[in-house]
Amino acid sequence: MDKNDVVERIGIMRTKAGLSARELSLRIGKNSAYISRLESKNDSFEPSVSALLEIIAACNSTVEEFFYYDMYAYAKDKEIIELLRTSSPTKKEAIIALLKNM
Repeated sequence: MDKNDVVERIGIMRTKAGLSARELSLRIGKNSAYISRLESKNDSFEPSVSALLEIIAACNSTVEEFFYYDMYAYAKDKEIIELLRTSSPTKKEAIIALLKNM
């Protein structure tokens, strides 16, 4: 993942949270243009790790979701994993067999 991927994911997460760039900037205690400047991919401006963590939290998300290989599939994948985690070994084997035969 490079800087452009990180910036793109910030935009996706911000939009999903229903926040404007200005509102997100202010929520993390930065000047009102911070996120706009960050999202302008032409700039060499990069967030610090602490700023990135603040952005993720302000968007009511998690680091796991932010770095998940497919942000759009995260919620469904997490739901499936939770259902599998709580299933009996017999049910897990049945699910595996079902998926293999699809």
